[in-house]
Amino acid sequence: MDLSLELAVPSRTEYIAVVRLIVSSLVSARRTVAEERIDDLKLAVSEACTNAIEANAAAGQDQPVVVKVWEAPERLEVCIADSGSGFDPDVLPEHPPVTDPERLNFERGLGIPLIRNLVDAVRFESSPAGTAVWMTLFGGPAVDGGDETAEILRVVLSDDH
Repeated sequence: MDLSLELAVPSRTEYIAVVRLIVSSLVSARRTVAEERIDDLKLAVSEACTNAIEANAAAGQDQPVVVKVWEAPERLEVCIADSGSGFDPDVLPEHPPVTDPERLNFERGLGIPLIRNLVDAVRFESSPAGTAVWMTLFGGPAVDGGDETAEILRVVLSDDH
């Protein structure tokens, strides 16, 4: 699998839209993926970035959120990593089904279940040094093959003026 994008953004909510735009533009240009699937990925990326920003803040970290995108012939993987204190996704509380009126009582904690429903596969790597959320979308390269000679796009955004 080849790394196509490495992006580090300040751990602030105003950068979520930038990450979403960059990732979705890359997918649109280089993969054969239905527009609805790209919308799903954009929402999943937004949720993962929001969680990463909140994890950094809760741990008192001023580290950037790191986003990486890898491509293989049959899939694309997006990894969003924070420097928070980590968590165990297997001990998250169960939420009622979306058709249950009790679901309306949950204002928080819906991001991870949402991510799980929006992408083809998701895994979490968590430790006291932070958490990485790996999201996979299946689908081949663009019909024209994309730009296979493109160099890795590495971007670091900063709040420095």
